[in-house]
Amino acid sequence: MKAVRFHRFGGPEVLHCEDVSDPEPGPGEVLVRVRACGVNRLDLDIRAGTSRLPVSLPHILGREAAGDVIALGPGVPGFGIGDRVLVSIIGACGRCSLCRTGRDNLCPGARRPGINRPGGYAQLIAAPAVDLIPIPDGLTFEQAAAVPIAFGTAYHMLITQGGLRVGETVLVNAAGSTIGVAAVQLAKAAGARVIATAGSEEKLARARRLGADETVNYNLPGWGRRVLELTEGRGPDLVFEHVGGPIFAESFGLLATDGRLCVCGGHAGEVVPLDLVSLFRRQVRIIGSFSATRREVELVLDLVGRGVLAPVIHGIYPLEEAQAVHRLLTGRENFGKVILKP
Repeated sequence: MKAVRFHRFGGPEVLHCEDVSDPEPGPGEVLVRVRACGVNRLDLDIRAGTSRLPVSLPHILGREAAGDVIALGPGVPGFGIGDRVLVSIIGACGRCSLCRTGRDNLCPGARRPGINRPGGYAQLIAAPAVDLIPIPDGLTFEQAAAVPIAFGTAYHMLITQGGLRVGETVLVNAAGSTIGVAAVQLAKAAGARVIATAGSEEKLARARRLGADETVNYNLPGWGRRVLELTEGRGPDLVFEHVGGPIFAESFGLLATDGRLCVCGGHAGEVVPLDLVSLFRRQVRIIGSFSATRREVELVLDLVGRGVLAPVIHGIYPLEEAQAVHRLLTGRENFGKVILKP
């Protein structure tokens, strides 16, 4: 089969489309023909060697593989040839205390395609049948591959971790990004007032079309003051943050009294200053968020299947253009999801 692999850490140039052996489904596993695979910022970090995640080389990236079952290993119940499936971004052990309490996204022994297992930048992927999620009728493979990380992460941050309530004001940073696009839709569907930030007027206009009530360009001086003006000096109740660096610091200062800032990334700066006096006197909370649970992925996939939410796909590219796709994401040229199509 054809697969995109890298044999050393580095820039996009280390990605190569190669001929590799077809994976063989073992007991309890299936073989899936990959029809579409989502590309994520984490892929760039893993490729560059900055993710702080253990990766064995050579490695095949790709957290979100969607396709159809073409072969079954011994002892596979519940699936048949031709079934349309997503390979779950997390295959939890189901036995540890985190799994038993509904936090399988944090399972220390989880199977994670594209991280500790070969991912979806390939024509074929083998996966345990228990890690498969049926794709709802009416969704394309490309739409399905755009759901798990974008909408799953946004749901986990806004609803599960952030505790978003109807009528609250949410500040969604980098609303043109993959998870930002999802967060604008989810927050609006949950009954919130949405203030979206982005670095270009074009992205802000598109965020408004997705439902953002107000937009602010964070590349302009005084963008934080503008957010305060839009909230009559009070600040947002919840900040959806995944940029880091100066954007994190500014957003923390904008929080309303008793507000929450939920963070899942920090590409603009992973180590930031923090004023503890401001934190406790305003009784604000900083909440970390890591991935989504399987149940949350199934829930948002159902919402997309019913038309409540809609993936926004920036473009669909062949495997051979993986280097160009990584450069596109590095330059933040995309609005919404980028898909590789083997």
